[in-house]
Amino acid sequence: MQLSTFYESSIRSCTEKIRTVRRQINIVSLLRLLLFAGFIWMLYLLTRGFSLPPLILTVFVAALFIGGVNFYFRLKDQLALWEKLLFVNTNELGLLKGQSNQFPDGAGRVDPEKDIYADDLDIFGPSSVFLLLNRTTTSHGTATLADLLRQNVLVPDQIRQRQEAISALAGQADLRRLLTAKGLMTEGKAGNLHDLISWLNMPSQIYQHKILWVAIAVLTAANVAAIFFWLSTNNYGPLVAGILICRIMIAWFSKSAHAQHQKIAEKHALLEQYADILSVFSTVDASASPTLQELKSRAQAAHTAIHQLSRLTSFFEQQHNLFVSAILNSLAYYNLQCMIALERWKKRYKMDYPAWIDAVGTIEYLNSLATFAFNNPEYIYPSPVEGGESATPPNAASAGGLHLEATGLAHPLIPPSRRVANDFSIGSSERLILVTGSNMSGKTTFLRTIGVNLLLAQCGAPVCATSFRFTPMRLLTSLRISDSLQEQTSYFMAELKKLQRIVLRLRTGEPALVLIDEILRGTNSEDKTYGSEQFSRKLTEYHCLSLFATHDLTLGQLEQEYPGVIANYCFESIIEGDDLHFNYRLQQGIARNRNASFLMKKMDII
Repeated sequence: MQLSTFYESSIRSCTEKIRTVRRQINIVSLLRLLLFAGFIWMLYLLTRGFSLPPLILTVFVAALFIGGVNFYFRLKDQLALWEKLLFVNTNELGLLKGQSNQFPDGAGRVDPEKDIYADDLDIFGPSSVFLLLNRTTTSHGTATLADLLRQNVLVPDQIRQRQEAISALAGQADLRRLLTAKGLMTEGKAGNLHDLISWLNMPSQIYQHKILWVAIAVLTAANVAAIFFWLSTNNYGPLVAGILICRIMIAWFSKSAHAQHQKIAEKHALLEQYADILSVFSTVDASASPTLQELKSRAQAAHTAIHQLSRLTSFFEQQHNLFVSAILNSLAYYNLQCMIALERWKKRYKMDYPAWIDAVGTIEYLNSLATFAFNNPEYIYPSPVEGGESATPPNAASAGGLHLEATGLAHPLIPPSRRVANDFSIGSSERLILVTGSNMSGKTTFLRTIGVNLLLAQCGAPVCATSFRFTPMRLLTSLRISDSLQEQTSYFMAELKKLQRIVLRLRTGEPALVLIDEILRGTNSEDKTYGSEQFSRKLTEYHCLSLFATHDLTLGQLEQEYPGVIANYCFESIIEGDDLHFNYRLQQGIARNRNASFLMKKMDII
């Protein structure tokens, strides 16, 4: 079945389910109204003359009404879930048709001082890699995916384990979409669960004193007995005393209750969201992946406990309700009972909670990458091979076994109808490739194509290629430079600082792929050529592979100076009569066509 047909069928199914549930809601709403009217009528009859049969019937009608209310809200939840599933399927179909992903694009997550390639490779923001992948619904999921794209794995075994997990999850389309839909059920609820870590570390105030919470239970029972005593004897003295003791104890612990409430207030919906994600994932088929098996084990242990915490926080938030404040906090020590339950939960699950929440982040990023894999069945899982640290000093002219080989390589952000794939290899012989070509010929796009696919490969995702074999390497890039009026940084100085950061990372000896586009544009041509030439020579001394895009054809002579180390490749423009076009095909050699002169003559500029 084609993907578009698959999603169209799912959309029709969701639409029909939504219509069915809406009809059921309308029927239940009418029945609720009739039951309520019947309940009022039964009460009226009881006021006219009391007898046991009408009382029993009144209680029965009231029970039916309460059941109807509960069923109504369950139907509303079902409707919301089907609406989210409709959104999920509609969004995926839209992506197949070239529309933009409706999930956040991660804009604002780039830190120029820390993210050495994020801006250059369009990792975050509109039309970005993050937007291409993102199906996360929680703050932990979003942060985990963003961190993965910033700091990808350099160990082949870990990459293979991720590939196994993503491949296994990709085939479970219903579960994946349900995961996303469940996460979207709390859409619009701001905040995160980071404050709960500090709440977990707060010392217990009541639960650690067993005699105190036993006394609260006894005093609550005594207040109930005092109510019956007052009703039977008209003596309200014991009840008043019980209320006074209750209010004094509530006031005594009010500071502690307020401190705890500040940490966990308005977390009910978020906790329910995490519990739902863990509950759905606990049914995953994990037989093909040890990573999924470990996550499933955590999810099975976690979802009930997280759901319980969600209910407790919801109860605790009711302390400002008038009935709770006036009645339950005067008779049943409501706030203190909630604190005891919360502290009991904390004592039991404190050590497990951080791992459970991290599991949600891992589940969501795996779900995102698995959806990407499912939507691109023509992509392949690459083959990572051992490379590791250089066995030679950092200044030795050796690649240390680093290599990258790909066939049919294209950029995943370019629509399939406009992609031009290339075969490419570096490391088996040459380690620095000079790429020449005119503007618009595809040099920079090709560098980004290599960088983005290597990044996806090291995340464990499939890549846009027909084959891809690589040594895990750190990505270091200088493709896009921005000056800063605020920091009084010129374009030229910003570029030099970026190159300096690359060199400092290379000096560590960590394996790297360096992608450079046309450096030193802010100086004269002679100085630019000399600086570019010296920087190219310097790159050959480090434990890295490098691609250097340039307009400076004189750099091509380095191929003769460093045979087997530096090679020339180009993207050539094609001039046919009065037409200029590009085929975006990588070829050996140096670009020779003068398309700028051609266009200037054609436009009658010269």
